[in-house]
Amino acid sequence: MARRMILPLVFGLLGTGVLAGLGLWQLDRLAWKEAALADISARIVAAPVALPAAPDPEADRYLPVKATGRFTGEVLEVLVSRKEIGAGVRVIEAFETEGRRVLVDRGFVADGARVSPRGPDVPDVEGNLHWPDEVDGFTPPPDPKTGLWFARDVPAMAAQLATEPLLIVARAPTAPGIEPMPVDTSGIPNNHLGYAVQWFGLAAVWLGMTAYLLWRIRRRTV
Repeated sequence: MARRMILPLVFGLLGTGVLAGLGLWQLDRLAWKEAALADISARIVAAPVALPAAPDPEADRYLPVKATGRFTGEVLEVLVSRKEIGAGVRVIEAFETEGRRVLVDRGFVADGARVSPRGPDVPDVEGNLHWPDEVDGFTPPPDPKTGLWFARDVPAMAAQLATEPLLIVARAPTAPGIEPMPVDTSGIPNNHLGYAVQWFGLAAVWLGMTAYLLWRIRRRTV
């Protein structure tokens, strides 16, 4: 009987160990991701600095900046929807500052207020640099009839408005009638706890199946 149980026992323990190890690895990743998110959150709300001369999409992502200049009136609108408000658009506008032209994500305007007067613009823009990763193979091009975009495609928008491929997401109001939608960490996935639970669950199932198999072997040999 003992010989017949050795191989299933070893196989069962090895499988359980591997699955449990994957669960522990996901817990390590969870701790790393939470630390990274805390660092990003602290960076987002830091004091703003001047626009860097040569911004880097990775090193300068979420960098708080402040720029003085004027909005040009050249606008692109990105279709969005908000809970308890409904459909609307993000207003992306060209902004001239110190001889440069950049993009500014001014924020949200509800669908019914798109043609309403928005009041005077402020000369200072305060926000965070961002290169949103919203475009994939399924993202349709801008609607030729309405002009609406379906994602913030920074390179394409910059080409459309003849600006640098640089987007400032406003975190303070730039005009009455436009609600800022500042960057935060809510869009950064952190699924490691769920993955850890899945691996530990599979380890428990594997161990249970091993115990059941050993019980069946023992019954047959009694």
